[in-house]
Parts: sequence; structure tokens; C-alpha cells
Amino acid sequence: MLDWARVDTVLLDMDGTLLDLYFDNHFWLEFVPARYAARHGLTLEQGKAECMARYEQYAGTLDWYCVDHWTRELGLDIAVLKEEADHLIAVLPHVTDFLDLLGEAGKRRVLVTNAHQKSLALKMDRTRLHHRLDALVSSHEIGLAKEDTAFWERLCEREPFDPQRTLFVDDSLSVLRPAQRYGIRWLLAIRYPDRQQSVREIDEFPAITEFDELIPGLQAFVAETLSPAAR
Repeated sequence: MLDWARVDTVLLDMDGTLLDLYFDNHFWLEFVPARYAARHGLTLEQGKAECMARYEQYAGTLDWYCVDHWTRELGLDIAVLKEEADHLIAVLPHVTDFLDLLGEAGKRRVLVTNAHQKSLALKMDRTRLHHRLDALVSSHEIGLAKEDTAFWERLCEREPFDPQRTLFVDDSLSVLRPAQRYGIRWLLAIRYPDRQQSVREIDEFPAITEFDELIPGLQAFVAETLSPAAR
């Protein structure tokens, strides 16, 4: 159980945590391969095979998340294609309520994403979630992907936080592991990042299916903190 009295900062992933990962999965696994195949005169299956082979070369690196890299690599304007598919961008259930309640509780809300700045700008424009966040940080500004333990050191220099009084929420175990190695005390995984897929079983970290699981405890903290006796 989270002890909200011991949490000052909440670091939040974007895709698969605040936003439905279906947009990204569909975009990279279906939409882009189809456009790549059409551009190069390939069948859809050939387009998928070529894209997957290229993706695998850069998995877990900053280039994998870079819009400009894939524009060069695939010969497609990825930023424009994302705008074409932006109707699929969706905020996950209970996210806005949770963010608002964090604000009431006096917690600093920091979005920490591997998404390229162009993707981040598009998604914030479509969802307006930036109005419910205190800071936005893209790993491209840091110069390392979140999968790199050194990322967290650089993040703390840019956006100071006490690891022992910080909660980090992400859907990727490969990102939670280096955050744990860095020393972040409170870690949560997301079991249901893509609403078109099944809920995942996660044993390695404490995990939630939706943010409504955290709301009662946070509400109780807010009520206790704001009560006349607490003042």
C-alpha cells in the first residue's frame, strides 16, 4: 500500500500509463507498415516484416522513440502520419480524476516520457493533460532513454526529486527496473496499458489495472491533510 504522507513527487509515464497504448501499437504495427508497403510497392506482410526488422535494431534506445529517426529510416513523414491517426489517441479511465486529486494533495506531477517532443506535443494538444501536470520531460531532452539507469540521474539534476519520496508509474518493466536500481522508493506497473489487449499478469512490481485503485487512499490522505485538526 502506498503511504501518501511519504510521497512528494509523482513521476508518470505517458503512453500505456496515462494514455491508451492502443494508439502507439496500432500506429507502429499496422498503420506505418501499411504506408511503408504502399510507398515501396510491397505486400502488407512484406511491409510489416521489413518494419519489424528495423524496429528490432533500435529497441530500447533513444532512436526507437525518435520521430525524426524513423522519418529518415523509413522515408515516411512520421509526424504527419501521427496526425492522420490522432483520432485514436485516448486518455485511460480515471486518469484525470487521479491527476486532479494529486494536485489537491499537493503532490508534484511530472510527466516523464520516452516520446519524442513532436509526439508529446501532439498528444498534449489532443488530450489537454498538460493542464493537469506540473512539468513535462521527454527523454530526448535528457539525451538518454528511460531504460538507461543514468537517465534517472540526469532527470534528478533537471527536475529535482528525492528518490525515497517519489512514486513512479509506468507500464514498461524494462523502464521500472532501472528506476528501481536508481533508488526510487515507490514503483507501480500498469496491467492494462492497451485496451484492445488483455490485462497483464505482473508479479515483479506492485501493479494496478486502473488509477481508481489509488483514488480512495489518496482521497483519505487529502481529507486528513485538509481537516481542521491537521491544520
